[in-house]
Amino acid sequence: MRHKKPQKKLGRDKAHRKALLANLVRSLLFHEEIITTEAKAKEAARSCERVITLAKENSVHHRRNALKFVHDKKVMKKLFDIIGPRYRDREGGYTRIIKLRYRQGDDARMCKVKLV
Repeated sequence: MRHKKPQKKLGRDKAHRKALLANLVRSLLFHEEIITTEAKAKEAARSCERVITLAKENSVHHRRNALKFVHDKKVMKKLFDIIGPRYRDREGGYTRIIKLRYRQGDDARMCKVKLV
């Protein structure tokens, strides 16, 4: 039972879930919007908010902590040079989730996650 556990399992073990979220966040930061299922979108938005909060202050410590999650130097450059300064005055709420259609194959609710 997952009494008050903060994260959804998404039907995966820990390593697979961590890799999935890292890839979703990397794609979201690079393309600035992605389309995925509703559960994955909510978890990706939470993780992306944390990384953008680190990017608001450009220090070596914050860069290293963000690199633990992002794993891509090209995305890190965009994150700290473009996205971080863009949200410097904002206190949170950097992502928006827009609900779309249901997927035809398995009737899963699809959502678009984009940076505000």
